[in-house]
Amino acid sequence: MSFRRALPFSLGDRVGRLIGAAVGQTVVCDTTSINIYKALHAAMALRPDRLVIVSEGGSFPTDIYMAEGVVSTRPGASLRLEGVDAPDIEDLIDGTVAVVLVNHVNYKSAELRDMAALTKKAHENGALVIWDLCHTAGALPVDLDGANVDFAVGCTYKYLNGGPGAPAFIYAAARHHGAISQPLSGWWGHARPFAFEKHYAAGEGIRRFLCGTQPILSLRALKGALDIWDEVDMAALREKSLGLTDLFIALVEAKCGAYGLELESPRERAKRGSQVSFSHPNAYAVMQALIDRGLIGDFRAPSTMRFGFAPLYVSYADVWQAVVILEDILRAGSWQDARFAVRAAVT
Repeated sequence: MSFRRALPFSLGDRVGRLIGAAVGQTVVCDTTSINIYKALHAAMALRPDRLVIVSEGGSFPTDIYMAEGVVSTRPGASLRLEGVDAPDIEDLIDGTVAVVLVNHVNYKSAELRDMAALTKKAHENGALVIWDLCHTAGALPVDLDGANVDFAVGCTYKYLNGGPGAPAFIYAAARHHGAISQPLSGWWGHARPFAFEKHYAAGEGIRRFLCGTQPILSLRALKGALDIWDEVDMAALREKSLGLTDLFIALVEAKCGAYGLELESPRERAKRGSQVSFSHPNAYAVMQALIDRGLIGDFRAPSTMRFGFAPLYVSYADVWQAVVILEDILRAGSWQDARFAVRAAVT
């Protein structure tokens, strides 16, 4: 296999080390949305007598959109959502459920799910689980194999530093490889892609999740980004992440608590990912003022300011400086400048 055709697999194994996956179970390819679509179809094909997908009402929207898309292709299929059809996702899992699609870390609040416990609950009811690791990979240790996970997806452009447009990844437990079936049967997933045969013959193992030609330049950039991760102790990384987020919460509440900020992330460190969210009535304008001062965070409608802490390179001094800037903007009211109220045109 040529170097460029091997990249999805070699990079997949390097990502796999960070998410607790043995070699040959992870491949870097496509986007998170496309990989969700493939994984959902694969899971439902493994449970042909079941037609229910369970997910979170508070999930990152693309997860729900892709689940809706899969449901639209399967007569009789339906989607149940936590927070809509029942308060807790566990209450939605029964003998009719084919697959549970769930985020390990909530994109908005940073709440961390118990992967092993929820996977066990799904399996006890005969369902499979797909974990979305977009806000997990590169931020905290994961043990997919140890938790007996079926499938997982995630991106490489956040904590893994792959850069804009970096490809995503998909994991499938080896026990499912022989039966993987997904509808995007592109030529890179073919058993013999350069034989140019007239009909599709699925490759073996994790190759079955490949689709079309991969973005080689983006893969090469990701290869460079992953070099440092070969030397990272994930337990030490997690400890620093918790220290950074603990400090940020404490400083914001001590110095900015009088200005209408409310913590939206779990206060208990063990239940929190590597980001912290605060709500504010004028969150959008405050965030634009922060960005204008060089402090880059996210606004999430309707009133959330989200601050991500990449423990690989963000320092405790950065946290102190960030809170100094935030306090100054709130105290001076500089966020009220008219230019910070103008939102980009989004339909």
